Amino acid sequence: MILEVVIGSHAYGLASPESDVDRRGVFVAPTEAFWRFDKPPTSVEGPDPEQLSWEVEHFCRLGLKSNPTVLEALVSPLVEISTPLGEELRDLLPAFLSRYAVRSFTRATEMQLSRAGRNLKPKQLMHVVRLRLVGLNLLRTGRYDIAADRALLGIRDGSMPWDDAVAWAHRLGSEISAAEGPLPEEPDRARVEDWLMSVRRRML
Repeated sequence: MILEVVIGSHAYGLASPESDVDRRGVFVAPTEAFWRFDKPPTSVEGPDPEQLSWEVEHFCRLGLKSNPTVLEALVSPLVEISTPLGEELRDLLPAFLSRYAVRSFTRATEMQLSRAGRNLKPKQLMHVVRLRLVGLNLLRTGRYDIAADRALLGIRDGSMPWDDAVAWAHRLGSEISAAEGPLPEEPDRARVEDWLMSVRRRML
């Protein structure tokens, strides 16, 4: 295990007493294990509830596809394990960030917003708005910051009218479409791959 963090509401600053503690980790399988017919697992669940760990190559592939949970693992302030390789991986964050990431977030939240008038739950709408805020800030500044606006709690607890929350989400979508900033169009796949190859060599 080279990295283990707590993600989700606890990392965003939006946790309630009922919030689960979601742990995500990254492990490195021995390089020689890949020479056999039976390859190491790409991910492992447990041993604790709500705990999932990815093998480092799978983690990098997901990161290059802008998986929000993977990117959160690189910036969560709640770090429980971080080896020198884990620090290198967190330092690699800029290579994963791009306008592609923001497009990916926007598509994912659009699918959820299409359900806003039917079966979307307040907690889900809160996270739609949260992810759009993250995406907008990323576009404008080039920084991936998951610390959340406390106003989002009004969506979850119902103190913010539903229509206002939905309008906020749509307004953020429009701002994202018009935003400019320092992000490249695509992630730096070559930099990530070079680092992964260096890890494989060091694990021989």
